[in-house]
Amino acid sequence: NNLWMIEKAFRISKTDLKIRPIYHRLRERIEAHICISFVSYLIFKEFERALKDSNTNISVNQAVKQINKMHEVYFQYSNGNNQRILLKNNSTQELIMEVVNNSF
Repeated sequence: NNLWMIEKAFRISKTDLKIRPIYHRLRERIEAHICISFVSYLIFKEFERALKDSNTNISVNQAVKQINKMHEVYFQYSNGNNQRILLKNNSTQELIMEVVNNSF
C-alpha cells in the first residue's frame, strides 16, 4: 500500500505539478530543487484535502484551472498610491476562495 502511495506522489509531481528532472551539479542547487518539489507537492495535497473536507465536488485540478482564470489589476499612480482590484469571480471561483480562506 505504501508503494502505491509513493508511485501516486511521483505521478502527481510529473503530471499535475509538471516537475521535471533538472540536472544540477552543486549540492545546494540539488537540495533546493528537492525542497521546492516537496513543498509544491505538500501544497497540492493540502489543497486537495481542504477541497475534500469542504464537501465540494471540485477536484484539485478543476480548482487550479479556475484559479488560473482569476485576475487582479494593480494600479500604481504617479502620486505614489497603489490600488489592487480583483476582477469579478464566477461562483466556482468564489467557492474555491471560501475554501482557501477557511482552511489556510
